[in-house]
Amino acid sequence: MDPSSPPSLAKHLSPSTAEAQQHPHGYVDDADRLAQLGYEQELTRGWSALESFGISFSIISICTGITTSFSLGLTNGGPGVMSIGWICVSFMTMFVALSMAEVVSAIPSAAGPYAWSSVLAREKWSPFAAYCTGWFNFLGQAGVTTAIVFGNATFIATVAALRGFVITAPRVIGIHAALLIFAGLVNTVGIRFLGHLNRFSILIHSVGVFSICVALLAKAPTHQTAREVFATYHDESGWGERASPAYVALTGILLAQFTITGFDASAHMAEETKDAGRAAPIGVIMSVGVSTVFGFFYLVSLLFSMQGYDSTVVPATGQPVLQIFVDVFGQNGGTAAASIIIACITLCGTFSVTSNSRMFYAFSRDRALFGWFDHVDKRTQVPVRTVWLAVLLAFCLALPSLGSIVAYTAITSIATIGLYISYVLPIAIGLAFDQHRFRAIRGPFHLGAFSRPCAIIATGYVIFITVVFCLPTISPVNSQTLNYAPVAVGIVFLYIIISWFGWARHWFHGPRQGASRSFFTFLHLSLLRFRHHR
Repeated sequence: MDPSSPPSLAKHLSPSTAEAQQHPHGYVDDADRLAQLGYEQELTRGWSALESFGISFSIISICTGITTSFSLGLTNGGPGVMSIGWICVSFMTMFVALSMAEVVSAIPSAAGPYAWSSVLAREKWSPFAAYCTGWFNFLGQAGVTTAIVFGNATFIATVAALRGFVITAPRVIGIHAALLIFAGLVNTVGIRFLGHLNRFSILIHSVGVFSICVALLAKAPTHQTAREVFATYHDESGWGERASPAYVALTGILLAQFTITGFDASAHMAEETKDAGRAAPIGVIMSVGVSTVFGFFYLVSLLFSMQGYDSTVVPATGQPVLQIFVDVFGQNGGTAAASIIIACITLCGTFSVTSNSRMFYAFSRDRALFGWFDHVDKRTQVPVRTVWLAVLLAFCLALPSLGSIVAYTAITSIATIGLYISYVLPIAIGLAFDQHRFRAIRGPFHLGAFSRPCAIIATGYVIFITVVFCLPTISPVNSQTLNYAPVAVGIVFLYIIISWFGWARHWFHGPRQGASRSFFTFLHLSLLRFRHHR
């Protein structure tokens, strides 16, 4: 490492971290903790544990992933894989969430996973670990926003088609662009407004979706049997004969896994959350737990209310979930139900841009992106430039949909793979293989003796789904049906290696440490510790 470079973040973390975080005045200690990580408090701390939960809950947005990926589930395994797959995926994902909660409690930074890797890796590898994790998180963040907003654009176009709207790829891209601009404008207003919008999002995602589920089950003319919902297998992908039913089922769990992503948002908002060492891990765990329950209810409500598999998998409306709504409620009622879902997905996309912008801001703050993006608007205290960077990237990533029928599936795979790789790298580095450094800095939330077993399970599971989601979902494979997710991941990995050894290793040292700030920070923490021991 260049001797003139800022000292490694990991060196400055000590057992005093936990003491500072557990100080009775949690909100005051947030600024101290951030300073110990080497940063000034530039963003406004206005969020509580409720908002921390709300942003991850809104980005997971069970109605977003299930509604927009419902067709994939029907064709790749059918109702049995969708319902049982949801239970299995949710169970395994909770291990990832628990391990992530442990780490964010100790290192509550907007940088999220790449800061965790920097702290938990051995000093020699700390910058490289942070760089790899950061770019995979960057890829996943951009991919998940694209998938959310493009899925919403497609759903809006399909609903509009009930009234005579003619769907074309350029028109869907136009709707996609309009939704992104809306999300960008909302995100430039300020954190207080986003807090109010966050609480509304929690309400509509819970009460609104619950109401739709109850109405579906109550009004459906006929219902599928429990056997049809939980034990029926269908293969419309072509892989059942070419490979095996197990292959089809594995590709079908993408519906559930794509849905339960984005819960790192609570970590990226940590610098705007009061008592982040406690609130952020609560947000991570609760968002996954509550989404598991609500998502299962929404999914099985749709499956029980189908008026026929064939008419749903090849829907007259062009979209399976919309077809179920129209079959049960009629065209007007179906449009009303779809409007609630559209509102939920729009909020999901808006908060995904929020999360993206904080990660991109932190990444540029540490010189992995252009320094021009390291800017916070003085009036709103929002990183406006990275808000619009997130909007631009999400627009560009959707453009391949103009020429590929499986572009959306590829985008969802890219989002899922990128995010989960970035989630598991710090978990594997600091919790699964070597907990010595983590034990010295762990925060108020930790799993104790269950920490390492949980981390090992989480690591193994993410390796498994990374392989699965690189597989093609439609047979035969050609330029139109190829899963481009491994191509995108490969390009990012190649860029990481070339850029690191070519130039980045000379100036990227992970989460930065300002010498003067560190001095006064440690002086202050030393005084706190001295008073504590007196």
